[in-house]
Amino acid sequence: MRTGSQVPVNDPLLLVPLMSQATRHLCFGVTCAVSYEHPYPFARRMSTLDHLTGGRIAWNSVTGYVDSAARNRGLERQMAHDDRYDYADEYLDVCYKLWESSWEPGVVLRDKAGGVFTDPARVHAIAHQGKEFRVPGIHLCEPSPQRTPVLYQAGATARGKNFAGRHAECVFISAPTQKVLRQGVQGSRDAARLEGRDPFAIKIFAMFTVIVDETEAGAQRKLDEYRRHVSVEGALTLLSGWTGVDMSGYAPDDAIRYIENDAGRSALESFTRADPDRVWTVREVAQWVCIGGRGPVAVGTPAQVADAMEDWVKQTRIDGFNLTYVVAHDTFCDIADLVVPELQRRGRYKKAYAEGTLREKLFGQGPLLDQRHPAGRAREHLLSPA
Repeated sequence: MRTGSQVPVNDPLLLVPLMSQATRHLCFGVTCAVSYEHPYPFARRMSTLDHLTGGRIAWNSVTGYVDSAARNRGLERQMAHDDRYDYADEYLDVCYKLWESSWEPGVVLRDKAGGVFTDPARVHAIAHQGKEFRVPGIHLCEPSPQRTPVLYQAGATARGKNFAGRHAECVFISAPTQKVLRQGVQGSRDAARLEGRDPFAIKIFAMFTVIVDETEAGAQRKLDEYRRHVSVEGALTLLSGWTGVDMSGYAPDDAIRYIENDAGRSALESFTRADPDRVWTVREVAQWVCIGGRGPVAVGTPAQVADAMEDWVKQTRIDGFNLTYVVAHDTFCDIADLVVPELQRRGRYKKAYAEGTLREKLFGQGPLLDQRHPAGRAREHLLSPA
């Protein structure tokens, strides 16, 4: 995408305000790691984006898992897996205090005649002092339409599920089989329940790849063509990055085994101990990952694809799909032109957009998080001025 001056814009945080001005209902989820930016400027940036988009912003919070990224940020190595989530817990707590408990409701007056923007007595310092962060002051941005952006998370390990159970409103999940996916869905809902939240208030979206054509033969030809261009070596390199395990040291027919390390553990778990009855070889995992990543691939006519999607929803109790692409942007065009009309005929896909913020569109309630969420609780415990 280019601006009017024909200067390339590659930063998604710059693209969001540009795209939001040209759209009314399109919402934006940005993935930002907590590991390498202080929460104080980050919270301000997200509030600004929520203002600019009219409340259509979401944050997919991740911790990072690649040693090279940590080293390029001046660290010796990546933090240990569970320690990263402890760090992230405090990071989000700081953000909640800034977004929710610094400015009281109704504090912005905008009194032009009196020359008063806000009542300073009702803007509070958060006085946060924790293990990782010290943030004594106020949030430098007035409350945005949602205050806290809609929160996405994708942690699928035991510690990751605990983190998502506390914070996430929407969860990305991926698994190669319905059995593994169903376990992941139940684990995510159980984690939310343990945090005192409504487990079915969380929306769970599963990775899913669609290869569709008007005829079954046409869809199969597309799949065959895509397979001609895949790289098994590239798939194994990708898998090595996900898992922290160097797949080049294994023979193609070696069984994949779980190895505990500080990389992303959920990818390896989904092909190993998540389903002890299913043994995957290196070759099988590489072929699977080549098209579709860690999720299933549905190939066929619009009706066949819709049947498959309905079956995955029924068998796993997910709320929807995180659709991936094989070819950008042809895959999404095929879905929009062929699959969406079929789903609409079945009453499975909306025919009109809901009004309001992203949170209102997703959950049909107000723009703010409720008091069962830690951000909502932060709003109810406004601190006294420092």
